[in-house]
Amino acid sequence: MGKTALILIDMINTYDHKDVELLLPSARETVPVIAGLLERARRADVPVVYVNDNFGQWRSHHGELLNAALSGPHADLVEPLRPDDDSLFVMKARHSIFFETPLGYLLHQEGIDRLVLCGQVTEQCVLYSALDAHIRHLNVIVPSDAVAHIHADLADAALQMMERNMGARVCDSSELWAEEAEDGT
Repeated sequence: MGKTALILIDMINTYDHKDVELLLPSARETVPVIAGLLERARRADVPVVYVNDNFGQWRSHHGELLNAALSGPHADLVEPLRPDDDSLFVMKARHSIFFETPLGYLLHQEGIDRLVLCGQVTEQCVLYSALDAHIRHLNVIVPSDAVAHIHADLADAALQMMERNMGARVCDSSELWAEEAEDGT
């Protein structure tokens, strides 16, 4: 096995879109979990890749998206997940983190063959990304407490599909990089 990367899906977000009122409660529960994963991954020198929707802003870059999200009414959901100088960033236009993005090339260049997918939305972007990772013969881990949903029933079904149909490991975030979290290194 090669390297693992932590992938944050659509977490740099202004939360100004359809179904946001259904997403916000789950996002509020998920953000602290993702922040913990992010901290542990960084301590363990696990590459962190933000793959984010550009929200139709074709002339923007990740810094502009971050500034817009931090200026919005839900900045508290973005601040704990702020990219650091070592974070990698890929812009996407559609649901999958792979659809017409350079992510596949980036992962190959970095020798990464195992992805920990977290972010939003479980039954949409996370599901489609897990499928695309599976067909690329990448190993997928989905910490179920680190993915936010719009519809809980669909999220449960999506997690089952990822596990059964795509061979993803669905687990609790506490199982990831646990050694580093326990000994404080």
